Amino acid sequence: MIRVLTVSLLFIFGGSFLASTIQTDNGQVVVTDIRFEGESGQVMSGLLYVPITATREHPQPGVLAIHGYINSRETQSGFAIELSRRGFVVFALDQTGHGYSDPPAFSHGFGGPDGLQYLRGLPMVDNSRIGLEGHSMGGWAVLSAADSNPDGYAAMVLEGSSTGTFGTRAGTHEFPNNLLLVFSRFDEFSGFMWGADIPADIVHTDKLKTLFGTDEAVKPGITYGDIASGGARKLLMPKVTHPGDHHSTVAIGMAVDWLQQILQPSAPRPVDDQHWYWKELGTALALVGIFMLAFPVADLLLSKDFFSKRLLPVSGNGVVVGRRWISAAILTTLIPVITYFPLQTWGGEMVVFGNRIWSQSITNGIVVWMLGTALVSVCLFGLWLKYQQSTIATLKQCGLVGKEYVWQALFVAGLVFIELYLFALLIDFLFLTDFRVWVVALKLMSWVQFFQFLFYLPIFALYFVALGTVLHTQLRIDGQSPVRAMLVNSLLLTTGSVLLLVLQYLPLLLGGTLTIASQPLLTIVAIQFVPLMVLIACISTWCFYRTGAVYTGAFINALVICWYVIAGQATQVVPLLP
Repeated sequence: MIRVLTVSLLFIFGGSFLASTIQTDNGQVVVTDIRFEGESGQVMSGLLYVPITATREHPQPGVLAIHGYINSRETQSGFAIELSRRGFVVFALDQTGHGYSDPPAFSHGFGGPDGLQYLRGLPMVDNSRIGLEGHSMGGWAVLSAADSNPDGYAAMVLEGSSTGTFGTRAGTHEFPNNLLLVFSRFDEFSGFMWGADIPADIVHTDKLKTLFGTDEAVKPGITYGDIASGGARKLLMPKVTHPGDHHSTVAIGMAVDWLQQILQPSAPRPVDDQHWYWKELGTALALVGIFMLAFPVADLLLSKDFFSKRLLPVSGNGVVVGRRWISAAILTTLIPVITYFPLQTWGGEMVVFGNRIWSQSITNGIVVWMLGTALVSVCLFGLWLKYQQSTIATLKQCGLVGKEYVWQALFVAGLVFIELYLFALLIDFLFLTDFRVWVVALKLMSWVQFFQFLFYLPIFALYFVALGTVLHTQLRIDGQSPVRAMLVNSLLLTTGSVLLLVLQYLPLLLGGTLTIASQPLLTIVAIQFVPLMVLIACISTWCFYRTGAVYTGAFINALVICWYVIAGQATQVVPLLP
């Protein structure tokens, strides 16, 4: 475990140092964590990127960059890094109810008007050269900002977004000013955004034609209107998906080129001169490192006499073999796939949406899905226990032992969680970065999110105890090593998500739509479960072989995954706080 500890620390600190170096352009850009009070009294959050060339005496153009739904300010780092190293002052805002901005989500123009007002109030910003950039729902946020101050900006970039009902001129050749629309050829939201089931067909929609002031199909790559008058329009369609806009040099380059062309920053660079992806590599290494750190920390605790004397050897071998194991494995794979969309939708929109105890709709959908799959799995497990004809599984063989082991597991898991969270605090303090790769991100919680974390945590714990019981009883293979068991269990838990994603994306990537076109958001959410299920399987399996019980792994998973989910979701209702 010393080697694992060493590698994890190297990844955490080395990756975070790399990310910070790129984020600050090796000291040429100052990045600051900002909090300010909006007009409605909500505390708003953002990251401010200020090139050292931007001063009160020499103000530079500014850009308000806003992320999409269930993302946060860090998601815009690719845009912010490339714009700031070209001389732009960039303010990457957390929408209301996202990240560290106060809930509820969707309120006060998604936070866009407050963000624009804050940016325009900075002394190092040239208010005659303001740009707005928003991805997905962040596009609606910058449109709200533009509507609140029609003369307060000169250019706009909508990435994977559309015009909405923002003022009487919305979506016409008069509003917004100098618009670049970057809408990807494989964008999952084409039907929702533009009314075209196939992304490539948005060029034929009346909505887009009206925006571009033409009666014919809009031609990508052609500039319509005139920049000098503020009526320029341009459509570009890179070959990526909706979340792929964040990790595409092409999509980011298109936004940079448009804003650079119109706002004339002090240090323009060629579009292909990009290095934001090195920051993503750094935070990805740090993410792997923080997850790896859980193992040596848990091992160190369990090695202490107080805990080691109370550990149990793994009792016996697997209790299911042959065709019965294959049947159990198939059910474990298919049940989450079959229930994913129905239970997520039901939980998020119909069962517990809009209450002050559990105030995150996407998280509500996740926990209802968890409880539903756990209930089905436990019922099938109970039937198997009752009617099995060979080896009789005892509670001890199932890893379900006395209550003293539950308290021990809670204590160990709590200490592991505290250790990981302290490292997250330290990295934020030293480097102002978090742990992320693409849409998978582990970040610090706000106080509002922390109390939501406490409310949701028991549900996560129940799920992971049930999952561990099935995984390490019915699906434990005779004589396999812990490493092999971690690999097998990772495959068991990820195969369902991979299958779901393949079935959804294959028709879209072949030029059509998602197989279930009505579920673009939950499809994107499902991407995160692939790496998360690997982590869950490894922690659960390693802890089972280390302790002889399911509880330690279940509680560590509950704490870490609940933290991950809560910090990354939107809060739709102001929650009940102590």
